Amino acid sequence: MRIGYPCVNETLDCTATSTFRLASYSSERLVQAVGNNLRCLRRILAWNVEHHLLFFRIGSGVVPFGSHPINTFPWQTHFATEFRVVGDYIRQHDLRVSFHPDQFVVLNSPDAGIVERSIQELIYQGSMLDLMGLDSTHKLQIHVGGLYNDRELAISRFISTYQRLPAAVQARLVIENDDRLFSLRDCLRVHAAVGIPVLFDNFHHECLNHGEPMAEALRLAAATWHPVRDGVMMMDYSSQATGERKGKHTATLEETLFQNFLTDLGDLEADIMLEIKDKEASAHRACTLLRTAGRLAAAGTA
Repeated sequence: MRIGYPCVNETLDCTATSTFRLASYSSERLVQAVGNNLRCLRRILAWNVEHHLLFFRIGSGVVPFGSHPINTFPWQTHFATEFRVVGDYIRQHDLRVSFHPDQFVVLNSPDAGIVERSIQELIYQGSMLDLMGLDSTHKLQIHVGGLYNDRELAISRFISTYQRLPAAVQARLVIENDDRLFSLRDCLRVHAAVGIPVLFDNFHHECLNHGEPMAEALRLAAATWHPVRDGVMMMDYSSQATGERKGKHTATLEETLFQNFLTDLGDLEADIMLEIKDKEASAHRACTLLRTAGRLAAAGTA
């Protein structure tokens, strides 16, 4: 299995999501920012390989204003070589990457403008994975969206919008159970309707569930992933921060809780994204636990 962390490497001195104000937009600023971001992304991935962290969530802002109408610069062709180099490195080392678009991506909104902007953002982020030459096991992760006082209508609107998405986006899209509105059961209903995989979040399931034990919930989610088209299940892992409000992620990996989770996981395969504040530090410790159990994936060298 692969262990990962999201978006920011706190050890390195660069960011892969540098940006600038919309009022300062220019093609020159865009070219500079994207070039810097892709160079930093390459450094992060190399660092991850060196430290056996083979799963990484790329930040959404590699291309500033990537889906905004102001951005008419042909960045896809200008940076085609750079994106391909990143993708070649990912394949060479058997890495897995994903994107998790921001909370403004809401496919089930009753506001047509929000829906259209959400679709354009998914097209933009999916196009980066396409430019890298990566297959559909590298995913775009979103939530079902808002409840809007009507669960049935909210789920129906998501399904309707999903069916309008370009095939290239549909092939990459996964939905995550959340901690307040849409449970694993709700996500399984969406999967039954359109076949979208469910990216399981153990902590969200602890906060919102219908009594499914963790081991059962993991198996229900894993069954939604097609082994060839989607790859092994991707999931998010965290736990409750002691003394904080319900749903607040812990600052560091609680090793006993993680080992208990691995017991629930059993013989299932999963690539695990740690949503824990100290990022690569906790990822290192999780790797040690998986290595001891003989379950840690090795980087490719092809």
